[in-house]
This record gives sequence, structure tokens and C-alpha cells, in this order.
Amino acid sequence: MSGPVHRVGPRGLCRGAALTLVFASVLATGAATGALPRGDGRSPETETRPVASFADRDAVVDAAADAVADGKSGTEAAEEVVSRSGDRWGAVYDEREYQEFEQALDGSYTGVGIAARRSADGLVAVARVQPGSPADRAGIRAGDLIRTVDGHRVDRRPVSDVVALLRGDRTGAVAGSAVVVGVQRGSAGRTETLHRARLTTEAVTVRRLGPDRSDPSAAVLIEVGSFTKGSGAEVRDAVREAPAGTGVLLDLRGNSGGLVTEAVTAASAFLDGGLVATYDVHGEQRALYADGGGDTARPVVVLIDGGTMSAAELLTGALQDRGRAVTVGSRTFGKGSVQMPSKLAGGSVAELTVGHYRTPAGRSIDDRGITPDLAVSARAQQRAETVLSGLGGGS
Repeated sequence: MSGPVHRVGPRGLCRGAALTLVFASVLATGAATGALPRGDGRSPETETRPVASFADRDAVVDAAADAVADGKSGTEAAEEVVSRSGDRWGAVYDEREYQEFEQALDGSYTGVGIAARRSADGLVAVARVQPGSPADRAGIRAGDLIRTVDGHRVDRRPVSDVVALLRGDRTGAVAGSAVVVGVQRGSAGRTETLHRARLTTEAVTVRRLGPDRSDPSAAVLIEVGSFTKGSGAEVRDAVREAPAGTGVLLDLRGNSGGLVTEAVTAASAFLDGGLVATYDVHGEQRALYADGGGDTARPVVVLIDGGTMSAAELLTGALQDRGRAVTVGSRTFGKGSVQMPSKLAGGSVAELTVGHYRTPAGRSIDDRGITPDLAVSARAQQRAETVLSGLGGGS
């Protein structure tokens, strides 16, 4: 396995929900931890470099080789070295997991069809339900609160943990396996037994806003759940097909990240070339650029929250720094590091941190996130629509 991988999906989050970018020939996916790292309060404009530890690649490779030679698990040995290194975004995946990750790059995953978010009062709420999924067939709807998973309270757990439990990521759950979900709608609660299925994600959905969605002047809402293969082109096509002069509300809330190339393509829909992000690999500086010919006149508002991660943060930072969009919502997750994969003895794969991303203005994303231009904690979409209307983007 060769060539650097730029993985900006966080580690441990629903194994395969947050995807990775591979420059060269390698494709892999990442995952996110349940813990949501935060900055220390320093201004991103004055901070010079995120504080982070990198795992020693040779030490990880050697540990796996020695373990396999002794008849032990190379994966476990490598995980122990990575854990001790302090590389919080480093990860080790066995062959089955890595195969699952590669399939996830095409938008395929095992789950129940629920996307979750943090509600205004701090609980875990259903953000979206995939049509035709087990959750949809059970009558679960956006806005329902997720109170329990398999009998365990999840009210205050990180959203990434709850999604991982629903998918059965940490137990290697397969299609057909059951998960018991306790949901609440208003004051009424109920329990549903859902059977996981192999699902294909609908990464991008597009619709008109306002009471009359047939109105050609109505603004366009583009929701991007993750940057899987082809999602960037879907965003670009939606912008091109929107009537001239109408505004775009780009909803990246709960976007778990994905392929950086797709995020760059999405940025190209709103930019006429120019810088999208810079990054370093072992100190060597590199850059990502938008394609020319994007729509630079249409009003744009970007909705973000604490579930906006990695590749979605790169897109947000680019549009914000380039003065191309007004950002509304709450501070993003804060994941902007670069990983490189290494094949280990026994067939497992280690992804170890080798660098960091920065926005066009040089701001670090990792452990700091993106602060919105307009911070709102409740009725964020309504506020965003008001801002878009004020920019002349329709209603």
C-alpha cells in the first residue's frame, strides 16, 4: 500500500460513516471517537499549530510483525502502540473493517437509516431518516428523540457514539441483526426493534424553500449528509440547475466528512478557481484548488453545527475565508488532520497522522473547528433562511 491518504473523517464514529480521501491509488475510510475534542480558547487567527502527537510508523509496523511472528494478533499489538503514542486520530483496522470502509466510499453501509444530531436542549435527535430504511418502515421521523439503544440510556452521549451503537460498528453487526431503539415524540415514548440492512446513502438532497416550492424565485436547500463518491458533482449540478439569482442554503449540519476531492468539487460550484485548503505531509506544504467556472454571484448561506466534520469543515472554511458565504449555526467539530495508511503483518491497516489542513486564510481546523459568522443554537434553519432572504436570495 503506497501513497498518502488524507483522512479527515474522525476516528470511531460509526465505522465507515466518516470517509477518507486517498491521494494516489489507495481508498480508505475513517471513523470518529465518541469524544468531541475542543480547543483551549486561543484564537484560531493567532494560533500557529495544533498540539498533537504522531505515532511512529516503524514502531507500529514492527509491533504488528513481532506479534504475528509470535502467533499473536498484529492488529491488537499495533493498536496498543498507537494508543500509547497520543495520536488521537490514528487508527488500526482489521481486514474486514477495511473492506467495509472501502464499500462505504461508494455510500454503502450497514445500519437502520437514521442520521442523528444534538437537539437544542442537548438531547440526541433524529436529523434525517432514509426513505425505505428500517427506521422509515418503523415510523421513526426527523425530530424524534433517541432515548435508549438496546436498553441503555443515550440522552447525553456523544452523537457519534449513538450512531455507532445504531449501526453496531463496535460489535461488527451485520445486515439482519437487531437493535432495540427507544424513541420519543413529544410526550409519547415507544420502543422499536429494528433489523439492520445494507443501505445506500443519499448523500445529497435538494428541494425548494418557502410555502410555494414551485415558485421559481424560491431559494434552494441543498443538504449534504456526507461526501461520498459523486456527492460533489451532485452539489455542483444542483447549483447549476437552480434559476439564476435564487439563493442557496447549503446545509452541512451533521455532515460526518468524507472524500476531500468531493468537498473540493462542491466548493468549485461556488468559486471560480482559487485556493480551497492547504495541508502538510511531514512538513511538506501542499494545496487544494477549486476548478474554474463556478457561480460567484448567487447568494449562499451555509448551515453548520458540532456534527459538521472534516471535509465539510474544509468546504465551510473555504467559502467563509473567500467571502463566498455567510455561515450560520454553531461551532464545527474540529477535525483537520492528515493520515497515511500502512499495511501491517496479518492483513490489518494502520492510518497514522502525518500533518494538518488549514483554510485559505491559514486557520487551523484541527481541535478548533469553524466558528460561524452568526452563532445560533435554536431555530438555526429559520435564522439561516432569514439571512439568505436579506442577501437577496429569495425565500
